[in-house]
Amino acid sequence: MIREIVNIDEDKCNGCGICVPNCHEGALQIIDGKARLISELMCDGLGACLGHCPEGAITIEKREADEYDEVVVVQQIIPKGKNTMVAHLKHLKEHGEFVFLKQAVGYLKMHASEIPFNVDTVFSEVHAVKVDASAGNAQGGCPGSQAVSFEPQNLRFAAVSASTDTPSALRQWPVQMHLINPAGATFQGTDLLLAADCVAFSLGNFHSKHLAGKSLVIACPKLDQGKEIYVEKIRRLIDEARVNTITIMMMEVPCCGGLSQLVRVAASQASRKVPVKEIIVSIKGEILSEDWV
Repeated sequence: MIREIVNIDEDKCNGCGICVPNCHEGALQIIDGKARLISELMCDGLGACLGHCPEGAITIEKREADEYDEVVVVQQIIPKGKNTMVAHLKHLKEHGEFVFLKQAVGYLKMHASEIPFNVDTVFSEVHAVKVDASAGNAQGGCPGSQAVSFEPQNLRFAAVSASTDTPSALRQWPVQMHLINPAGATFQGTDLLLAADCVAFSLGNFHSKHLAGKSLVIACPKLDQGKEIYVEKIRRLIDEARVNTITIMMMEVPCCGGLSQLVRVAASQASRKVPVKEIIVSIKGEILSEDWV
């Protein structure tokens, strides 16, 4: 299978750590003065960390990769030293990946005499990590996939909506990024709204307050394939359709940050400059932030 994975040029990396908080999956850490990818398992290849590296040390490489193999990962981490190994094993434990953790520990025990650091010390540090079994991360997976149940903020919503027909503010079709034509007349000189797939379902006033007067494109940076096509289409919307502004609407979940990164990459390749606004929406339909970037 083809996977997209973060690649770090250690010669360029100065260990500033700016990339770490922008890796929402927790796959990057600063260890021994360098940014390290401590778990390919948790790297989703979205590249949210790319635009935050001032040295340009982080890239995404696309390569043929076998199904995840913990033993192979451990073999790759061993030359990076004890601290990186500890961070990787802690990462597995904190994300509830106990099968992989058991495989890693088994390999280290079997090859302890060949490893250039004390594996018992590694085990001791990892064992000291306390994991809350009720925490979401202990279940593994992306935080954006965790099930949450809550009541609508407006308990009268069902009664009101049943008696009121709200007109659509949609100006064009299609809206999915793979299907749109950037050269289409509907995008020429418009204000563009680029929304994550889930946004419209979270905001009760999406059409009236956010979509009205704008052209629309939707995408899911987590699940959609061919994101390099998305970058090129956004670039064409900037250069050829000459959109006036771009408003990015994303959910608060970590995986949505990839939408912003797609726009940043496209904008860096475009010959025109356009104002870009980012709006973050909570899963309960609240606007958490709204900023020009």
